[in-house]
Amino acid sequence: DKLIKEENLKEEEARRFIENSFRDGLMKTTGTDIDRIMPPVSRFASNSRTIKKQTIIDKLLAFFEKYFGLV
Repeated sequence: DKLIKEENLKEEEARRFIENSFRDGLMKTTGTDIDRIMPPVSRFASNSRTIKKQTIIDKLLAFFEKYFGLV
C-alpha cells in the first residue's frame, strides 16, 4: 500500500502486477507491464518519464526481493 501511494500507482493494476510477480517468481521490468501501473507523466518533459519509470522499477524490485522468500 505504501509503495502504491508513494508513487501514485494505479492501485488495481499495481496489485495485480505484484501478485503476478510473486506467483511467477520473477518481476518483469521490460515491456508494457510497468507502463500500465504508472501514473500519467508528461511525455514532453525531457526524460522525466524515464526517470519516474526507473524509480518505480527500483522500488518494486526492492520490495519483491525483500518479501519473495516469505510468500
